Amino acid sequence: MEKDKVPQDKSNLTKNNVKELLYATDENGNYTTTLSTGWEPKTIALSNSIDEINERIAEARQQVLNGEVSPIVYFMEVNKMDLTILSSYVGLWKWRVKRHFKPSVFAKLNDKVLQKYADTFEISIEELKNSITK
Repeated sequence: MEKDKVPQDKSNLTKNNVKELLYATDENGNYTTTLSTGWEPKTIALSNSIDEINERIAEARQQVLNGEVSPIVYFMEVNKMDLTILSSYVGLWKWRVKRHFKPSVFAKLNDKVLQKYADTFEISIEELKNSITK
């Protein structure tokens, strides 16, 4: 794409006065960098992704409130993690982390294990246990 044809559509970047660095060709055909405020198709795709993430967070929160899953599931969604990523961060096997998703198992976890999750989510053990029910 030529430098003078780089899209400058309104996007989420515009709201925060941020620009994205892109590569484009200059008048001599050489690659150079330029800034863009956004591109409508990309903005739509990002907006849809953010909406989907927010829906997953709301669903996880409701599952915690219904007693179907532990708060670990909610904070995993808030932090945009999956089982593999979370297990690597806390240093536990995936099957153990998945087991901790059960409210009955979560209730029996000791502070050492809870601290691993709290550190990963950058919250306190108290917030891990109680922040969703408030």
